[in-house]
Amino acid sequence: MNSWLDTILRWLRIRKIRPHLSEGVILCDIGCGPHAQLLRDFSAYIKEGIGIDKKIPESTEGNIVLRNAFVENELPIDSSSVDAVTLLAVLEHLERPVEILKEAKRALRPGGTLLITVPTIPNRYVGEFLAYRLKVIDEAEYRDHKRYYSKRLLSEHLREAGFDLAKAKMKYFELGMNLFAKISV
Repeated sequence: MNSWLDTILRWLRIRKIRPHLSEGVILCDIGCGPHAQLLRDFSAYIKEGIGIDKKIPESTEGNIVLRNAFVENELPIDSSSVDAVTLLAVLEHLERPVEILKEAKRALRPGGTLLITVPTIPNRYVGEFLAYRLKVIDEAEYRDHKRYYSKRLLSEHLREAGFDLAKAKMKYFELGMNLFAKISV
């Protein structure tokens, strides 16, 4: 279930990453969700979009290829094959976030970019109130969160995955409720 607030929050995440994508890129959206909305929104702007999620059927629509896969396994994508990878509101749901970061790094071409959004520690309290008490965002999504992030925790995960932190930029957004990271390889 996606509420009106879930839709707005997704739009804000998409708006946050848009300036960091060049026109004509091959973009892989890991954990793209059942509608692959990011790829659909960017389809006129990207060369090719690859969506990977356990909630989507395999299909190809124009320049968008959807692959049904559990994102905590090896991704069904060639090494060094994409210009950009997005992980928007995904890492917090995974048991092994470092493994998917390694897979993202493997998929990226030299000079490629990884774009991440994750909820922060303050988000836990606000988000759970909105989900459990006010019921204005998806409760099931919040129950599935395994962790909430700080810059330090995300940096640790990126370092463990082999990323060079000197090429990483992080910034809080949405009043500190979420963290955005851009990492170049």
